[in-house]
Amino acid sequence: MNVVIVEDEKLTALRLEKLLAKYDPAIRVLAVLPSVTKGVAWFAQTSTQPDLLFLDIHLRDDSGFRLIELAGITLPIIFTTAYDQYTLQAFKTNSVDYLLKPIDEVELAVALNKFKRLHSSAPSSPMPDISTLLQALKSAPSPYKERFMVTVGAKIRSIETSDIAYIFFEDKAAWLITRDGQHIDIEYSLDKLETMLDPRQFFRVNRAFLVTIAAIRSIHTYSGSKLKVELQPTSRKDVFVSGDRVTDFKAWLGK
Repeated sequence: MNVVIVEDEKLTALRLEKLLAKYDPAIRVLAVLPSVTKGVAWFAQTSTQPDLLFLDIHLRDDSGFRLIELAGITLPIIFTTAYDQYTLQAFKTNSVDYLLKPIDEVELAVALNKFKRLHSSAPSSPMPDISTLLQALKSAPSPYKERFMVTVGAKIRSIETSDIAYIFFEDKAAWLITRDGQHIDIEYSLDKLETMLDPRQFFRVNRAFLVTIAAIRSIHTYSGSKLKVELQPTSRKDVFVSGDRVTDFKAWLGK
């Protein structure tokens, strides 16, 4: 089986590749594409059509549905998404399979078994009604956090995500820094927060910092392949973009 993965989160794409190899070592990943633009270019020039497409709904430059439209894709698709189960009823009614992030090994196996069962008996089954899916998703609430309930002393406060400048991890705790300079302890790990916050607004520049575009005051080249980021409010520590994240960071800035 030949597959293509369209996914702009490197770690998610890598995990999916590993899980596919574990499911069946004979599965061949023809390409891992991080954007609609690169996806359209790849499908335009390839001579080997995949049997199955894994498609992220939210890509760095557009919706995954836009890729279907521009590339004229008619092959079977398994969507990957952060939408909740209620919204995903639209996928079920349109006979589309999907995987919720983070991708689970058992759920992947179920989806692949379903694909093999359906397309061995009906290899030319029609594509789902994409317009219906789009309409359902447009009317759905955002899958990302819009506010956090935090404890400050004896008081409980609600902090809007739009008021967050950046978040950093220090001394086994995550600290939320507001645009007006408040430091607030928040009971989540950075790994968890990365899945809860809109990736169009927040970027994890290294293991310790999640930043917003509005908080970036300036960016400087540094020794090696790193970038140094000056934040507002000013961070107590120097903030560097890890070398392996520089390319994605630049792409995020240019969205």
